Amino acid sequence: MSIPAKHRDALLIQCEGRLTLTKHPDGCLLMYPRHAWEAKRDQIAAWPMAARGWQRILLGNAVDVEMDSAGRILVAPELRTAAGLGREVVLSGMLTHFEIWDPVKRDENEQATIDAGMPANLSDFAF
Repeated sequence: MSIPAKHRDALLIQCEGRLTLTKHPDGCLLMYPRHAWEAKRDQIAAWPMAARGWQRILLGNAVDVEMDSAGRILVAPELRTAAGLGREVVLSGMLTHFEIWDPVKRDENEQATIDAGMPANLSDFAF
C-alpha cells in the first residue's frame, strides 16, 4: 500500500517510517506510528482479564511494518483479508493514528453511523 505523500513525509519525520498495523473491531485496520502504538499497546495490555478477547484482537493481530524508499508498506495477507481490502483503500487520519478501510465498507459504516443519529452524550456539540 502506498502512503500518500502528505502523510509519508510526516511519518518519516515522526517515526522514521516505522509503523504498526492491527485489526479494528469496526472492520478496518489501524495504523499507528510505532511509538504511538507502543503507548497504546501498554494501555491494552493493562486491561483486566475480562477484556482478554479484545486484547487478542488488538495485540494478537499487531504487525510491525516499515515504509520502503517509495513510501509503501506491505500489509499482511491476513490483515488484508480481515479488513476486506482490495486494490483501492481509504486512509483516514484520526489524530494519533490512521484507519485503513475498504472504500465500500467505509461508506457503509459511515452511513450506519449517520442513520443511528448523534449519541445523547454529544447533544451539546455544535458544528
